[in-house]
Amino acid sequence: MTLLYQSHSPYARKVLVSAHELGLADSIDVVHHETSPTNRNDAVFAANPLGKVPVLLTPDAGALFDSVVICDYLDRLGGLGRLIPREGPARYQALRLQALAQGLCDAGIALRWETLRRPEALRYPPLAQGQAMKLLEAYEHLETQVEFGAQVATGQVTGGQVSIGEIALATALAWLEFRDLPGFRKCAPRLTAWYDDFSQRPSMRATPYDGETQDGGPQ
Repeated sequence: MTLLYQSHSPYARKVLVSAHELGLADSIDVVHHETSPTNRNDAVFAANPLGKVPVLLTPDAGALFDSVVICDYLDRLGGLGRLIPREGPARYQALRLQALAQGLCDAGIALRWETLRRPEALRYPPLAQGQAMKLLEAYEHLETQVEFGAQVATGQVTGGQVSIGEIALATALAWLEFRDLPGFRKCAPRLTAWYDDFSQRPSMRATPYDGETQDGGPQ
């Protein structure tokens, strides 16, 4: 298999961490591709008409995108239900947490457009404020509504089996820090302890973020 990757994409890192957790990383050739909405990458467009990574090129299912679909495929390949529980409340807890993590990344990307990537004259501060509010509200929800303390206390984070939701959340939080976006450490100590512990897993240590987005000119 070949993974079209970007070393500073939280969605791509989620896929690669999942592959490591499933013992599949050695079966995947990781190829870095720079993409952005203003920087066309023809090789990526050839595999994904949306022009975005990650894309997993597979021998039996063709080109798979986006990260949610790829992680589902890898979970089935590595032993159905290892990252995505097959049924019951645990399945929807994992999928809900993955959705929240995806939303954190989406809001962070939108915030960066309004504070950094878009030409200054075209930025809209109320939109930036709205995206930042989403991050802060999500941190509060995670701190108060999701159980992290017991996992850290028992060592389950660094040593036990994890779900796709936890992988998605850890890679999202790592990206938010990597991009110096509104942080969670001061307002969410339980979440912070969980994240710091999870970050010591070999799968996380093997997949650090690196690089900057390469935006092009008008297309």
